Amino acid sequence: MLKKGLLNSVLMLIMMTLLLGFIYPLIITAIAKFLFPYQASGSLIYKEGRVVGSKLIGQQFDDPRYFHGRPSMAGMGYDATSSGGSNLGPTNKKLIELVKKRAQQFRLENQLSANQYIPADIVTASASGLDPDITPEAALLQVPRIARLRGISEETLVKLVEKYTKERQLGFLGARRVNVLELNLALDHLQAGKGE
Repeated sequence: MLKKGLLNSVLMLIMMTLLLGFIYPLIITAIAKFLFPYQASGSLIYKEGRVVGSKLIGQQFDDPRYFHGRPSMAGMGYDATSSGGSNLGPTNKKLIELVKKRAQQFRLENQLSANQYIPADIVTASASGLDPDITPEAALLQVPRIARLRGISEETLVKLVEKYTKERQLGFLGARRVNVLELNLALDHLQAGKGE
């Protein structure tokens, strides 16, 4: 009786492993690839035939000629294998000092006054540390710096930010946002004289 129960348990384990560990994921992946090929492949962004990133994962842009994204606490920054936030609460002294330092750096880099409002997203990391978007307000504060360094008019850059601003989902979910990688690729495209 014990042998029969053990044998049935082992067979059930093998059957469920095959069914739920292999067959089911393959079927769901095939359906997703058929119905949503772009999303199922990682929402990859290509430039000149090669992958430069994903629409879903942020990247570090340190060059002052580019728009900068949110800070990342994932590994060494935007490391998808170490996704996660700092887990520091809003009253944590370490977080407060880190945000003050980031705000000071952002003001200095963008030549903003000491009392200039800075959107929270540009000085705080997201929960995943991989957020690819910033608010349009955070992007617009960077326009004068980029215009000066690239020799492009501020008006042109404002229009570029507006063009790449995505509205709230269904009109009320989330916030207005700009994908930093897409915006920077459009910036390079514009600079190369290919227009928009």
